[in-house]
Amino acid sequence: MTSQRFIKKPLSLLKGLVLGAGLATACSLQAQTINLSYNGAPDAEKNAVHLFASNLKKLVEEKTGGELELKLYPNSMLGEEQERMEQVMNTPSLNIASFGGVSPQFPEIFVSAIPFMFDGFDSARDFFDNGEYWKASQEEFYNRTGARILAVVEEGGFLAFTNNERPIHSPADFDGLRFRAMDKSQVALFESFGASGTPIPWTEVYMALRTGVADGQMNPPMYIILGSLFEVQKYLTLADIQYSDQFLIGNGELIDSLSEEDRKALQEAVVEANEINREAVESQVESRVKFLEEQGMEVYKPTEAELAEFQQIGQPSYIEWLKEQNIDQKWIDSALKDAGLAQ
Repeated sequence: MTSQRFIKKPLSLLKGLVLGAGLATACSLQAQTINLSYNGAPDAEKNAVHLFASNLKKLVEEKTGGELELKLYPNSMLGEEQERMEQVMNTPSLNIASFGGVSPQFPEIFVSAIPFMFDGFDSARDFFDNGEYWKASQEEFYNRTGARILAVVEEGGFLAFTNNERPIHSPADFDGLRFRAMDKSQVALFESFGASGTPIPWTEVYMALRTGVADGQMNPPMYIILGSLFEVQKYLTLADIQYSDQFLIGNGELIDSLSEEDRKALQEAVVEANEINREAVESQVESRVKFLEEQGMEVYKPTEAELAEFQQIGQPSYIEWLKEQNIDQKWIDSALKDAGLAQ
């Protein structure tokens, strides 16, 4: 009897171990890891895109009980803009893309960056949350690429000019300056003010400014801090010319393959992460400008008359450039209508 008891215990223990191992394997098989790539350092204080990505990761994993896991790839680890866009179009992944990533597939995205189209955060957010232009853009982007634009990610407020030559108070002050451009739409904008523009990847901006390849650039205060551009730029002009945003892109087949429950959880997580970003970005604008002043930058806020001069030159020139890119007028009309600027 004694020997039988000793035999049964190891056997029951072995069965328990096998069952436990099987359950662990089943759980690990259920968990799906999704890559999320983006640019900028993994610093939530300095990089609002990373703040969004890290919150999205946390929320997705919480809402799906760990069935979906996000693996973050900051600092363009998986490639520059167009490489990452190719990846998200062809593999089950997520990517936060700038205009430089989206525009080769969907040049109509440039319409959303018409200068001085928004008078503040609320109008910009309403444009993307409720506007007909943006709904049509999401649908058309999917038709062309098979990927979905899941969110407009606020990355730092509104764009400001910086340069290392002289204060910029009016378009005339741009004359002869060389500006780093994020994409060809910014080249057109700088040229309308009398400067030249050269597309330079974000990862090379600091060195380009330091060595004089470019005199200036355009970004929100957050990116000026993130890239330590205050070390190589003296003058900051808060013209609030364009809303600063990027776009969360999801592989279409990946989104469609998710269970209804997981897809809903992902969508809810995206909305919540975006709300956190919006609050954080807006609340830190003034403190970031103050920080740049403390680092020795000379900050200038144009008067209403000066801003009107920028708008009178920049907006029609930019719209004319859109037409030269063979962008259908319906996209321009729709965006201007949504922004309350119908011509």
